Amino acid sequence: MNPLDPFDSNIKLLHKVLDLRSTNQRVIATNIANAETPGYARKVFTFEDQLQNAITAKPGALATTHGKHIATSPTSVGSVTGRVHEIKDKTGIGDENAVSMDTEMIELSKNELLYETAAQLLKKKFTLLKYMIQEGK
Repeated sequence: MNPLDPFDSNIKLLHKVLDLRSTNQRVIATNIANAETPGYARKVFTFEDQLQNAITAKPGALATTHGKHIATSPTSVGSVTGRVHEIKDKTGIGDENAVSMDTEMIELSKNELLYETAAQLLKKKFTLLKYMIQEGK
């Protein structure tokens, strides 16, 4: 651990996970709010693959040097933004709303558990940092 940077890579990763999970929570809440809106396309926020690629990225991997270059994948955890995809109703029945309340509630619960887990891990890291600052007291 660099003494001038008390926030190691795990703390930065957990911080980013909390941000991404919070964004996912907003997307799910939007789906639930529009469950009765005719023609509404369900939105899904994905970031896990980008985050995994950023974690496993090797130093010296290809990176974009200009804003118009095609991005290969994020090279750092901080650059992961995730993507929102629309899923349209393909059944052709009813009002063409693609939201299933059962699916959304399951996704909401799963996201909440993963958010809480990341928050607890971050709390443990800060508790350890506090312990080190107090010299084990």
